[in-house]
Amino acid sequence: MPLHRKLLAEALGTMLLLATVVGSGIMGSALSGGNDGIALLANAAATAGMLYVLITILGPMSGAHFNPAVTLAMRLRGELSSTHALAYAAVQVVAAIAGVLLAHAMFGQALLQPGVHARSGGAQCLSEGVATAGLVLTILLGLRHRPDAIPALVASYIFAAYWFTASTSFANPAVTVARALTRSFAGIRPQDVGGFVLAQLAGTFVALALAAALPGRAQAPSVR
Repeated sequence: MPLHRKLLAEALGTMLLLATVVGSGIMGSALSGGNDGIALLANAAATAGMLYVLITILGPMSGAHFNPAVTLAMRLRGELSSTHALAYAAVQVVAAIAGVLLAHAMFGQALLQPGVHARSGGAQCLSEGVATAGLVLTILLGLRHRPDAIPALVASYIFAAYWFTASTSFANPAVTVARALTRSFAGIRPQDVGGFVLAQLAGTFVALALAAALPGRAQAPSVR
């Protein structure tokens, strides 16, 4: 498939994912009456549901990365060229920001709102490292053993990781950058983005090492 079609699929998927993350955060907060648990449940359920849909329908076109960490892992595994990987990552970041703006527009809010939700400290960064390592490992082992189950595996993992990590599992550098532009329940302060991204990259390398150490013959994902 031509690169421009793959990039279109990545852009569409990443934009809709972020619109879901931020939009469900806004709606969840509005309907929960200040109950953060209910707002988080709504946010997690909407995100997991949208991920299942997007991976199912767009995976055959681009591999449905929607995440520079996943793209980096595939590049290091030799599944993407450097040029394609850089193009994927650039599109993912731009589309993620577009998704945040779309969510704000749908709820009649200011399009650009620097995040104010503090997410700093060792526990938060450790959570992001664990969340990203788990996500990338889920994908790598899923491709190896149950490639047809990837949509359900990723959606289930993200739903769970919303709850078992202190950071609510961003697990995605593009998502992290974009969520610094919203003051909604899903936001993050701009000054906390760097720590999250470094932790996510570290988690990606941990996942690659674990996948290489675990038994089983790898199967290449259909991203070419």
